[in-house]
Amino acid sequence: MRKIRIGSRGSDLALWQANHVKTQLEALGAEVSITIIKTQGDEIQHLSFDKLEGKGFFTKEIEQALLQDTIDLAVHSHKDLETNPPEGLIIAAVSERENPADVLLIHPKAFEEGAFWSLKEGAIVGTSSARRKSQLVAYRSDVQIKDLRGNVPTRLQKLVDGEYDAILLAKAGLDRLKLDLKGMHEVVLDPEQFIPAPAQGVLALQIRENDHELYNFMQAMNHEDIQSQIALERTVLNRLQGGCQLPLGAYCPEEGRLLVSFAHEWEEGAQWFEFEGPHDLEMVDVVLEALLTEEEDED
Repeated sequence: MRKIRIGSRGSDLALWQANHVKTQLEALGAEVSITIIKTQGDEIQHLSFDKLEGKGFFTKEIEQALLQDTIDLAVHSHKDLETNPPEGLIIAAVSERENPADVLLIHPKAFEEGAFWSLKEGAIVGTSSARRKSQLVAYRSDVQIKDLRGNVPTRLQKLVDGEYDAILLAKAGLDRLKLDLKGMHEVVLDPEQFIPAPAQGVLALQIRENDHELYNFMQAMNHEDIQSQIALERTVLNRLQGGCQLPLGAYCPEEGRLLVSFAHEWEEGAQWFEFEGPHDLEMVDVVLEALLTEEEDED
């Protein structure tokens, strides 16, 4: 097997993910290197995701490097990937799924025993995700939402410094980095009640479509059951023409079930839906009909 060049963002979490894949490839006998690539999402830190134009904020530059043959493999958080891939690129494999839940980290001064989520009334909560905002205001209309950007350690430090009473993060990222939470109170939100982003907790391993040798080599790493589940989640996102700006959660906890949270604007607060049936395009049609019927009823 030839040497494999991995492209990755330079954040602690992205590099953890790239090195995780590197270790797996090396165990299969490959020689692997990692190249750090800066993306638009890394460059623009003053805007929340719902105010950024376009899609693929954390992936486009890495995908361009793939197409230009300066790297062979891109390791992405699957939830960051556009659902319409650039021509010439494919997902060769997907990883196991880490815990897909979101976590509410609460500063000790905002912790209140017996309160919903143990969070004091009127707390300032940090997140830049429209999906998280829409569910947060539906559950806790009393809180104040303040945009939060930066890598995971930076966000945690802002909480420790008292800029926020609480922040929302992905459980998978915290687990992968094994961060010291510095006395913060951790509330893991049930993913069947606070719905994750489509494919949250899963890594996407992207290559050039014509690189058949690498594709075949990587099939030993692919998790087909996870691939099937997240395909349903991401198809709903695709049909709604959404990205990071869309207040949509979609989670398939098991074959035959799909949970969705959705809002047209996050300020409206999320609505929740549950669907059961075969994982196919017919289920996606049922989901879209329910969401669009909700929109017509509101109009």
